[in-house]
This record gives sequence, C-alpha cells and structure tokens, in this order.
Amino acid sequence: MNTELTPSLAKPGRKSSVRLKLKRFLLDIKRDSFAYFFLAPFLICFLLFIVIPVVMAATLGFTSYDGFGKLHFIGVDNYIALFTQDIIFLTKAIPNTFLFALIVGPGGYLLSFAFAWLIHQLPMKIRDYYTLAFYAPSMAGGVALTVVWIAAFSGDRVGYFNNFLLGMGWIDSPVIWLQDPKYLLKIMIVVSLWTSFSVGFLAMLAGLQTVNRELYEAGRIDGITSRLQEVFYITIPSMKPQMLFSAVMSIVGTLKAGGISTQLTGMPITPSYSGHLIINHIDDYAFIRFELGYASAVSVMLLIFSYFAMRFATRLFGSKEEL
Repeated sequence: MNTELTPSLAKPGRKSSVRLKLKRFLLDIKRDSFAYFFLAPFLICFLLFIVIPVVMAATLGFTSYDGFGKLHFIGVDNYIALFTQDIIFLTKAIPNTFLFALIVGPGGYLLSFAFAWLIHQLPMKIRDYYTLAFYAPSMAGGVALTVVWIAAFSGDRVGYFNNFLLGMGWIDSPVIWLQDPKYLLKIMIVVSLWTSFSVGFLAMLAGLQTVNRELYEAGRIDGITSRLQEVFYITIPSMKPQMLFSAVMSIVGTLKAGGISTQLTGMPITPSYSGHLIINHIDDYAFIRFELGYASAVSVMLLIFSYFAMRFATRLFGSKEEL
C-alpha cells in the first residue's frame, strides 16, 4: 500500500519544493534589489553582447544564409560538411591552430610567469620601468607589427634579418620570409610570444605581491632549500586566482590571434594557407564568401574548443568550489 502511494505523493512534493525555491529566489532578489540595480549595466551588456550573439551564432549554424536573402534551415549539414568536405579546415586550420596554441599558449604563459617573477625580485624603484617595457608590445598591437616585425622580416636586402644574414654570409640572396609557407607560421609564433605579456602578465605580477612573506620563512623551517622549491610549493599555490585568470586570458588571446597573419602578410588569405587559423577560416567564410551560416558553425566549434581549454585551466588552478 505504501509503495503505491509513494509515487503519487512524490510529485506534489517536488512541485512544492520548486515553488518554495522560486519563492525564496524572488524574495532574495527583492531583498537585494539595490545590489541588482548596480549590477544591471553589466548584466545588460553581457546579455546584449555575449549571450545574444552566442545564441544567434548557434542558431545560424543550422542554416544557410548569405546576409541578404532568407534563412534556409539545413539542420546539421554545415557541421557534416565541416568535418567531411572542408579540406582547408581539416588539413590547414585545425593543425595550424593547435600547433600555434600549443606553443604560444603554454609558452607565453610560462614566459609571463617567469619574467613576472624575475621583475618581482627587483627593487621597487626600477620594477615599474621593467614592467612597462614588457607590457608595451601588447599595448602597441598592430602598430608594433607594422613598424617592427614587417620591417625586420622584409623580403629585400634592407630588411633587418636579411641584412644581418647577408652580412654574415649565411645566405646568398634575400629570403621572402612573410610570403614563404615554410616560415610564416614560425614567424607568427615568435611575434605572438613577443606580444604575450599582456593583462595576464600584469595579473601574475600583482599576484606575486600578495603572497605572504611569512610563508617563505615557514617553508625554510620545514625544509625548503631552493628558490625553485619556493615557487612550486609556496608561490604558485598562493596565487592560484591570478594564475587562473592569466590562463584564461592566454587561451582567449591565443585562439583569437588570427589577425597576426593578415597584418604580417597584408592579405586575408595567407600563401598556401600556411598561417591559416580557425579564426581566419571564420573570417574567410563570413566576410569574403558571405556564407554566414557556415561561418557560424565554425565559430561554434571554436567556442567549444575554448570551453574545454578553459575547463582544463580551471582544473589546474581553480579551487574546489569552481570545479
């Protein structure tokens, strides 16, 4: 008898539980309405510029749309074509992006931490000057690419790199670095590492200043004998929030770095697709071919890649509540 009544009694109980939670939620909003008023500008901007565009991109990924005519719903055809017919995406965009991300992401991240730690060891009087020197390239952006790196890798004898190699007798004729598929991706990686000292670098530098100095003294008493052990056992665990923030910024900056190839070569499509990243593939189909539905499908895949990369970073540096 009890077993027969249990399912019928469970449903009203669940409904009342949901109603109770909803009532509590509304009461909390009413109680904290003043706080939500201050949060409203951010929440509105987040909704307009993040949530709605992501939903629109996910929706367009299931359509065929050129930006002018009507939407045509085609289901998952874009995703099937992406992994079965798009040779450029499979053989160029994905391998280039993963190679670029595997070197620039962890490499730039480690360099940022290493130089932030070294700068932190300097006296306060000169620390700010070194910080500005390392942070300046990320602020310069496209101007730095145009003035410094394009001039350095110019394909004539005047280019800094060619001039140096010709002067040393290591090459007989100038190398067209930025148009040669063998060198373009490598140059992109070097330039990206040079500009990787951005907001994440500043966050690490700020995190180093928050570490309690007494922990180092306690560590020496417990048997820590080298600076390297201090970094692994005290410094990094003490600044995990800053490390996580820097990791997320590094992932975002790496996956959206497709503009470097177009700035270096001056062309929307690089020679032989040698510097073609996923973000370049999106730009190609969205702004050159006007296949917005297909471009949206590619952008959704990039969003999924970014999500899993950030989950990995959260597992490394996040707290137990964030996992």
